[in-house]
Amino acid sequence: MTRELCISGVEIDLHEAPLLGPIDCAVKAGWPLTLMGPSGSGKSTLLNWMVGSLPPGLTARGRILLDGDDITDLPPHRRRLGILFQDDLLFPHLTVAENLAFALPGGMGRAAKEGLIQAALAEAELPGHGARDPAGLSGGERARIALMRTLLAEPKALLLDEPFAKLDVALRERFRGFVFAKAAERNLPVLLVSHDPADSAAAGGLTIHLDKGPPAAKPAERGV
Repeated sequence: MTRELCISGVEIDLHEAPLLGPIDCAVKAGWPLTLMGPSGSGKSTLLNWMVGSLPPGLTARGRILLDGDDITDLPPHRRRLGILFQDDLLFPHLTVAENLAFALPGGMGRAAKEGLIQAALAEAELPGHGARDPAGLSGGERARIALMRTLLAEPKALLLDEPFAKLDVALRERFRGFVFAKAAERNLPVLLVSHDPADSAAAGGLTIHLDKGPPAAKPAERGV
């Protein structure tokens, strides 16, 4: 089955003033969609609404469909949308392994959890790092652990809120490739928001520009 994430007729207002939209688009697995725009254009707000955490003062209209199911009104934990932010948001009081375990179901047995954690560490190219303090990891290592924690929750689509912005140029290029490869392996639709054209080029697929009037999609070239 080809997974698909659709947003239909989405409009967002800030204190009753139009902020974003209307937006209609579909994101198929293997063809990431990038929303490009400057700060204040509403792109991160859109992702917040999609995961069910719209801040006060903002109102939204529209629907979210995932694999044909309307998830708009579901509670956040049932939407099956994974999200990755600029900051890795690892818990400083937990080890790397405990951070990964946080994404796993509570009823899972200890051996099963340990197997998944060790597999995630290997996939992140950090075998043997489970007992480490997250503060002792490099920026790129923390970013990879944050992604693996998101993926361990088994989302059906992946939202990216400028997760490459705080990395240096070399790490940014490597992490982009890592993120898109892991999403492709899991057959996930990917919706990226960014202000960096290099992110859009690396993602490929379509790009929607939010700062040039009504949203219009155009293809982005692959490669950085």
